[in-house]
Amino acid sequence: MTRRQLTLAAVALLLAGWGLLPEFSIAMLNYIGLYALVAVGLVMLTGVAGMTSFGQAAFVGLGAYASAWLCTDPAAAALLGLAPGSAVLPWVGLVLGLTLSAAVAWLLGSVTLRLSGHYLPLGTIAWGLSLYFLFGNLQFLGGHTGLASLPALSLGGLTLRSVRELGLLTWSVLLLTLWALHNLLDSREGRAIRALKSGRVMAESMGVDTARYRIKVFVLAALLASLSGWMYAHLQRFVNPTPFNLNVGIEYLFMAVVGGAGHLWGAVLGAAVITLMKQYLQDILPSLLGSSGNFEVIVFGLLMLLVLQHFSDGLWPSLARLGNRFLRPDRLAPARSLRELPQREPAKKGSVVLAASAVSKRFGGLMANSKVDLQVKAGEIHALIGPNGAGKSTFFNLISGVDDPTAGEVRLLGCNMHRQSSRAFALAGLSRTFQHVRLLGSCSVLDNVALGAHLRGRSGWLATMLRLDRPEEAALMREARRQIERCGLGPQMYAAAASLALGQQRIMEIARALASQPGVLLLDEPAAGLPYMEKQALARLLTQLREEGMAILVVEHDMEFVMNIADRITVLEFGQVIAHGSAAQVQADPKVLAAYLGGFDGS
Repeated sequence: MTRRQLTLAAVALLLAGWGLLPEFSIAMLNYIGLYALVAVGLVMLTGVAGMTSFGQAAFVGLGAYASAWLCTDPAAAALLGLAPGSAVLPWVGLVLGLTLSAAVAWLLGSVTLRLSGHYLPLGTIAWGLSLYFLFGNLQFLGGHTGLASLPALSLGGLTLRSVRELGLLTWSVLLLTLWALHNLLDSREGRAIRALKSGRVMAESMGVDTARYRIKVFVLAALLASLSGWMYAHLQRFVNPTPFNLNVGIEYLFMAVVGGAGHLWGAVLGAAVITLMKQYLQDILPSLLGSSGNFEVIVFGLLMLLVLQHFSDGLWPSLARLGNRFLRPDRLAPARSLRELPQREPAKKGSVVLAASAVSKRFGGLMANSKVDLQVKAGEIHALIGPNGAGKSTFFNLISGVDDPTAGEVRLLGCNMHRQSSRAFALAGLSRTFQHVRLLGSCSVLDNVALGAHLRGRSGWLATMLRLDRPEEAALMREARRQIERCGLGPQMYAAAASLALGQQRIMEIARALASQPGVLLLDEPAAGLPYMEKQALARLLTQLREEGMAILVVEHDMEFVMNIADRITVLEFGQVIAHGSAAQVQADPKVLAAYLGGFDGS
């Protein structure tokens, strides 16, 4: 049995037993489904994208109150030209709640997501509290008393009055959400989202607009919370501020973390565990310890500590590892058609594609680079060398958009790149590796390399959720496989990137950079950590790329490697160019011999 078959069997079993389960069990399943919908948004936001939020309960409240107000205020119904009590009002309330939640999330995210470290979760606590007290202080929302007599939902002439009927809607929405988000994560857009947590600098260099993606994930999580709040309001038929306070927001985050913050189904497991645990603790502990104290809160906290201590990654990964012993991997369906990826027009061999003119960079009183001039031509390998601390990596960052020069000009393929981001450099045709390897460690080598082709895809979130991107995704994966095989990492294609040796990780970075089909390739110490035979393979690969017309700029400490492959060499010392020319010219330069090579004579 495969995972997909097991999932379908579980859904079929749930559906078959729905009419047989007692009312209490159906009610608990209803609440688990509603809470899981919020928690799955937090999995996307916190576990996948790396942004911690304690304020999701406020978005649940926005969805609930928007529909409750519209359904109970005759003036609001009249404004829409609808009669009070109309069966359409709850659905209009859903649209209003989602629209309001998206607008508030975009506004709050634009401010809050600029924060980093512990300031971000503190910011979510601040606006979570603010919205909670706002619900209680607005009289047209009923103040702390709330709004009552909400109508039941009607769907296709069927009125969903009971928890059994509404539960079918809740779980249908939850399962469709899980399917859509699984599709999203298994795509070009999903790889960009995964890069937000630990690889934002790298992702920007691959062309990912990380600020935009962070806002989009934040809004997505808010919309899921709002949808849960709307269904909760029409399940309870009553709304007041209590279910949307900060404590509940913390519980939602607990559900995501306990279940497994990086796993969609972990949200469902976490919601089930915490909901059932709270319910049974409230039933059992008063009979054992008396009803005079809130012992269930104390015991619940201790149990949470115990779970987190023994299952630091959540319960779902442990359950999944156990299941992997008995389940076969899902068979991937071949794409019916492959979409051709955009091809970059190669530059004419010998033309200058990257030019730095008098580029300087000052950090306070330290001049890291001083008036550096350098030109890289199509169809050549240009090496940048120098002793440690010479400013090579700083210069790499300046000519790739990671940092802005203090003075000077950088031109890429004829365009002035003054104050442009690394994403703009990637769009213009530059790709790079890093001195300290930057990768998505838990993702496969294939997914890491496919991220490099991000700009060659066009499908958006809606298309990926509905699996309309499959031809493009197949083409991106084909390109990633081609580059992996080209770089000699075929046997490691499906291994986790973090499991590779350092030298292999550097080769993987080169494959990722090549997946974008760059016009200019910057390699920061690509041979570091490679054994001799792999260095020879790398040299052959770079020579082949040169013959294809690619411009390559290499920073490297291995002098034998550099002298054997470089057409031209520029030498830096203390941030200044001290020599420039062919390998023979640089080796014979007295300044280079004195400053760096220590008498190297090329023999």
